[in-house]
Amino acid sequence: MSGSPFEWIDEQARARRRAGLVRTLRPRPADSPLLDLAGNDYLGLARHPEVIEAAASAARTWGAGATGSRLVSGSTELHAELERELAEFCGFESALVFSSGYAANLAAVTALAPHGSLVVSDAGNHASLIDGCRLARGTTQVVAHADPDAVRKALGTHAGVAVVVSDTVFSVDGDAAPLTGLATACREYGAALLVDDAHGLGVLGDGGRGAPHAVGLAGAPDVVTTVTLSKSLGSQGGAVLGPAHIIDHLVNAARTFIFDTGLAPAAAGAALAALRLLRREPERATRARAVATTLHERLTAEGLEAVRPDAAVVSVRAPSPERAVRWAADCREAGLAVGCFRPPSVPDGISRLRLTARADLTDGQLDRAVRLIIEARR
Repeated sequence: MSGSPFEWIDEQARARRRAGLVRTLRPRPADSPLLDLAGNDYLGLARHPEVIEAAASAARTWGAGATGSRLVSGSTELHAELERELAEFCGFESALVFSSGYAANLAAVTALAPHGSLVVSDAGNHASLIDGCRLARGTTQVVAHADPDAVRKALGTHAGVAVVVSDTVFSVDGDAAPLTGLATACREYGAALLVDDAHGLGVLGDGGRGAPHAVGLAGAPDVVTTVTLSKSLGSQGGAVLGPAHIIDHLVNAARTFIFDTGLAPAAAGAALAALRLLRREPERATRARAVATTLHERLTAEGLEAVRPDAAVVSVRAPSPERAVRWAADCREAGLAVGCFRPPSVPDGISRLRLTARADLTDGQLDRAVRLIIEARR
């Protein structure tokens, strides 16, 4: 009699335990006592009264769920309003809202890379972009991180449709992509540029309008941007922004739009309220960047190795996966939540503490966070 068909899963679990790479769910209470530098609520809007009330109001008005795909019953006037204001704020002609940023990236990559195309993907891209490349019908070539010359070399091998795919701010180290250099390389070869601004929206650009806006690429006919509504806007969902004919193409060709249930009205209402609040309070973007810079300066002054942040992510290197886990656990025990990135989540195999700056952190909380990180290291 043969063994269980899932024996291979048990073997993988044993291997993860031996390598110290087991991941576990840790439900947080509604009112956590921890100082949070692990989440991505960069502007401190997830619990803002206006954002919460907008979510509740949208649920009362439109119901708890979207009830169907966007092309059936899942599009409301609220979704359309969010798309109009998001596109206008970020400087693009049109926008399309998805149920998540992950779904938006899958849609954009797969719909813009048909048979016979070339996808040039940065080695440091987020998993959602990587999975989009795997699902795309074109051929993918992975190139060196943040290297426009490597992009040029890849594009030079292909004569047909091509798209270059990159994060604007990379989620592991918080470093920014050379967007101007990438756009120049794309235009030399007639390629499109698709960038994921998940960590740029709300933090970079004039009043948080994002990385493409900051470098003058917003609204360009050969540039498409994806964003998430779950970080700076404190809600949930994602969107693709670009020329109107590109958005129309996604409506007709993107499987994660056509076949997925639409974003819940409460999330759409919350994101719209957060966007409007950011318009009124653009200083939140400046504060988030300032907090990240201060974290980096004070931690490196204490001898820690940290990557200089280009947005709101501060990456602090650890000696090993085991030490990273212990460091993060000791921080949590002391009252501070930090992210812990280990292989296989990191492309270079280097384990890190990942800290996220928040615009609503007080100077006192910042002092406390630095102190606890230093003490936990010891």
